Amino acid sequence: MSVPMETAAVDEPKTAVRWKIFFMLLSLVAINYIDRASLSVAMPLIAKDFDLGPAMQGLLLSSFFWTYALMQIPGGMLADRFKPRIVIACAAICWGACQGIAGMCTNATALLLTRFGLGAAEAPIYPAGGKLNAIWMTQNERGRGATLLDGGAPLGAALGAVIIAWLIGTLGSWRMAFVVAGVGTVVAGLFAWRYIRNSPREHKDVNEAEAVYIENARAIEFSQQPANLSGRSLDLFKYRSVWLMFFGYMCSNVVFYGLLTWMPNYLSKVHGFDIKQMGGATFIIFMSGFVGELVGGYISDKWKSAGGSPNKVMRSLLGFASIVVTIAIFSVAYTTGPALTVVLLSITLFFQRWTGLYWSIPSILGTRDKVGLLGGTMNLGGNIGGVCVPLAVGLIVQLTGSYFLALMVFTGAGIGLFLCSTCINYEKKLPV
Repeated sequence: MSVPMETAAVDEPKTAVRWKIFFMLLSLVAINYIDRASLSVAMPLIAKDFDLGPAMQGLLLSSFFWTYALMQIPGGMLADRFKPRIVIACAAICWGACQGIAGMCTNATALLLTRFGLGAAEAPIYPAGGKLNAIWMTQNERGRGATLLDGGAPLGAALGAVIIAWLIGTLGSWRMAFVVAGVGTVVAGLFAWRYIRNSPREHKDVNEAEAVYIENARAIEFSQQPANLSGRSLDLFKYRSVWLMFFGYMCSNVVFYGLLTWMPNYLSKVHGFDIKQMGGATFIIFMSGFVGELVGGYISDKWKSAGGSPNKVMRSLLGFASIVVTIAIFSVAYTTGPALTVVLLSITLFFQRWTGLYWSIPSILGTRDKVGLLGGTMNLGGNIGGVCVPLAVGLIVQLTGSYFLALMVFTGAGIGLFLCSTCINYEKKLPV
């Protein structure tokens, strides 16, 4: 049900600090993905330097996700306990350091360890961002807030291909490219600490109109929370919607991370793209995902503001998107033309990124002190997919010499995404 948001009698127009914070989060997540995608872009060069086969490449590409997945729930709990600002800033500084150190590695083992560190350091950024979404955004703004937060993923993947490829070409070394990227990330973490605040009243740029607007919206939301909360975090896992959120996001990320980690190699090996063509194609494909993410968030919030029920809006948008993703990625397996392949992959990412709306689910289902935990739980599911899919694709390619079965795995994930997304109850806040 759409809830009208009334402000107090404040004459001045509202400031827009909440949107500036989420554009900063968009930038941080984009940097996050530039750093994690850098290995995929540089992998042909790294594989040559370290004499790596497809299975070892798959191991390196998946290693980031091991610690990233492991630290999701702890990261969410840190955001709930210590507040998002310090968690986000410290995470960015630490992962920037790991990225820079990766450029100094001389063997695959050392590189593997830096990827473990990168994964652990990046883990809290999404749960903390989901927490900020619950604090700063009204109910009818959280779709856009969620997709701004998550939109950094395809934007960073798109820019990462271009930026890392350009840095490698300019500096003549993938090592120096990694060091420069790491230093840039540390600087971004310091900017985040300077600007982000844990609540509107703490931010010097928020005027009274914006503060009252947010507070009134939250007061309405808190009044709708279930009474007699159990307070036991483990009780969350008794509810079907939590498990559907977990597995739905896992299916979504099987598609996204599968393409993020293996698409450059796929375009190079199957369609003969050189590093410049690969960078350009990757930019187009992932930029389509970024645009799609913003479109999905905009449609969601506008539909809800017009009176659409959360179940109708979310099930319709996510269900439709998952159908298109399934058909498009299935078609890639039977396509031989490079141009049509890029078009189909662009369509796949455009609609797959509508699942950025999943980042509004923790604040939909969870009470205010459980949003970080739910966000971490959801991202744990997503990154279990991230752990498994690069390894699986590497083994499939090594055993079969083809990407066909890998694309069928992505197709199955699209079907799973449809089933999970259309069965979540988006209108019931859990009494935990």
